[in-house]
Amino acid sequence: MGILTISFTDANDPDCLAMQDALSDYLLHLTGSTGRTPFDGNALGERGFFLLARENGVAVGCVALRTLSAETGEVKRLYARPGTRLVGKQLLQTLEHHARARGFQQLWLETRKTNQRAVAFYLRNGYQVRENYGNYIGRPGAMCFEKKLRTDE
Repeated sequence: MGILTISFTDANDPDCLAMQDALSDYLLHLTGSTGRTPFDGNALGERGFFLLARENGVAVGCVALRTLSAETGEVKRLYARPGTRLVGKQLLQTLEHHARARGFQQLWLETRKTNQRAVAFYLRNGYQVRENYGNYIGRPGAMCFEKKLRTDE
């Protein structure tokens, strides 16, 4: 592994768009949907943000946080390029740190049940299954998670 940097970026940054496109291609192959329909990278809310991971200056991953309420943020578009090690985990930990600093008390997210790699990843990283929320209510293929953010970190 080379030098990994994670920094804030804009949803329209070309490297960020390339990472989102790679995620969409992967999800389309795996689930039959790109996962982009309910997502607008320019509508993350006042406290929302995008993070971009670069290894030796090359984009290798991204993640976004969207504001759902004063207490709840939603993890969106988490992607780490295949073959990278620990990029997804480091992106998620960085997102959690910044979410906590911005006053969020919990994070929610959705993934597809068929995406067993993502399901296992979120469970390993302290997320718990919760009832489906928002657009995911009544969608049997959706699987939602939550994580309470500790305030002592």
